[in-house]
Amino acid sequence: MELNSEVVTSVPRQAATVVMLRDTAHGLEVFLMKRHGLSDVLGGAYVFPGGKLDNSDALLSPPMHLDQDAAHLHSALGEPETDLTTATGLYVAALREAFEESGVLFTQDASAAQLAHAAQMQAQGVAFNQMLQNLGLRLQTSALRPWSRWITPHRPSVTNKRFDTRFFVAAVPEGQHARHDNFETTESIWLKPRQALEQYWDGQIELAPPQIMSLAHLARHASVGSVMAAASLAPPPLILPETFDDQGTRIICYPGDPLHSVSTRALPGPSRVVYRNKRFEPLGGFDALFE
Repeated sequence: MELNSEVVTSVPRQAATVVMLRDTAHGLEVFLMKRHGLSDVLGGAYVFPGGKLDNSDALLSPPMHLDQDAAHLHSALGEPETDLTTATGLYVAALREAFEESGVLFTQDASAAQLAHAAQMQAQGVAFNQMLQNLGLRLQTSALRPWSRWITPHRPSVTNKRFDTRFFVAAVPEGQHARHDNFETTESIWLKPRQALEQYWDGQIELAPPQIMSLAHLARHASVGSVMAAASLAPPPLILPETFDDQGTRIICYPGDPLHSVSTRALPGPSRVVYRNKRFEPLGGFDALFE
């Protein structure tokens, strides 16, 4: 993973990500997909399903195709400054990206036949909104809980593009199976959060800082229910990483760190990571991710 040294002044692109979870006999697991190595954003890294907000995401009629009204979605997002249309569109974007990238469709009471038809229509290039209209499906926005909001700094760590990304958490619907699309993503895997971080530490997989910190956060929970309950208790934290160089070593600081402009901590785990040994790691080593 190469570090980016370019200062980027563009406005961050609106984006949404779904952290899909499931309970197993071995504990909580999270779904990760490997980005295509030629991708211009986090190529080769393992990520959660997600992508940019499209104009079409705001065009769905909430009464017809969403299970919650726009005002409720806007309130749950916890962003008074964000307009109603954008807030609603972010939920749709998260669910659309989950379907397009992993094949998981969050809808109300969809039959197996409808799910199969939806997958067929996607393979034929039918637009997401058109597919929902053709099949008369309503998106299950209530399956999502806002979890965090990450805004790429002006000096990004691993890419020269900036994003304003809302991370949602959700349990994968019963009976559906997440998988990579063999286009934008080439591999996928379910792992316990700590296990994913262990594989990252051992050099088996690549992770970007938001995924590292999100997995460290999730590792504090034993079940999907615990994650969803925690997400419902408070507005999602706003995480504005700030980057510094110390004699050629890149440092990323998070709110609450002595070097960060915001003194209030936004999320558990280390308040900074440094790039060394060809990876981002906390100053206290691997175990510091969970302190």
